[in-house]
Amino acid sequence: MERLQKVLAEAGVASRRKCEEIILAGRVQVNGEVVTTLGVKVNPAEDEIKVDGRAIGQQKKIYVILHKPKGVITSATDPEGRKVVTDFLPGIKERVYPVGRLDYDTEGLLILTNDGEFAHLLTHPKHHVPKTYQATVKGVPHGTLLDKLKTGIQLEDGMTAPAEVEYADVNLEKNESIIQITIYEGRNRQVRRMFEAISFPVIRLKRIKFGPIFLTGLPRAKYRHLTPKEVEELRNEALKTHNVQKGQ
Repeated sequence: MERLQKVLAEAGVASRRKCEEIILAGRVQVNGEVVTTLGVKVNPAEDEIKVDGRAIGQQKKIYVILHKPKGVITSATDPEGRKVVTDFLPGIKERVYPVGRLDYDTEGLLILTNDGEFAHLLTHPKHHVPKTYQATVKGVPHGTLLDKLKTGIQLEDGMTAPAEVEYADVNLEKNESIIQITIYEGRNRQVRRMFEAISFPVIRLKRIKFGPIFLTGLPRAKYRHLTPKEVEELRNEALKTHNVQKGQ
């Protein structure tokens, strides 16, 4: 027997957190009865489980990385009809959704999957999976300012965790710097806000690495499937950071 929200997530309905919301909204039936409480145990091999009147099925697990272009929404659909990341997945018939988010104006590495447990593992705050960005900022920040980002800086929603920060390039003619920054959190517009806090606004932002996975070699607006080894490496990265935090 397994928790209903876990079964829904593993069936590719949505992330586990979203599945909890779907249950609470009264959209799930088990053996003909509407379930609106969390923690109900079901047997996916025997129980008939429906979401919005449709039976769930065990889907083939899909794991892809997309080189998200700038000016695209990190969502599976958009009511306003704007470009979304799933528009760039020709040939993917399964319903996949993004793992975490990239801002509309940010490009780079985005993972999409229909494996809710996998998505939950990579995005849960306790796991601290590192994400590396290439930030082009206006001006050339002094090393002491970058040190503030390394040790943690106060934002309106609290102090950030320490980041890894280093110069990648400096263009004195344009008065711009390219700085590589690795963060271990997933706050909204976090990298942009960190640089704004030291008065060096981000001009362009690109995610180049998620955990052990690099964007290298993947053209803009193209995707590829993750290999089983890469999926396992991502799982191990999330579990490793969790265990380190627990002192194991």
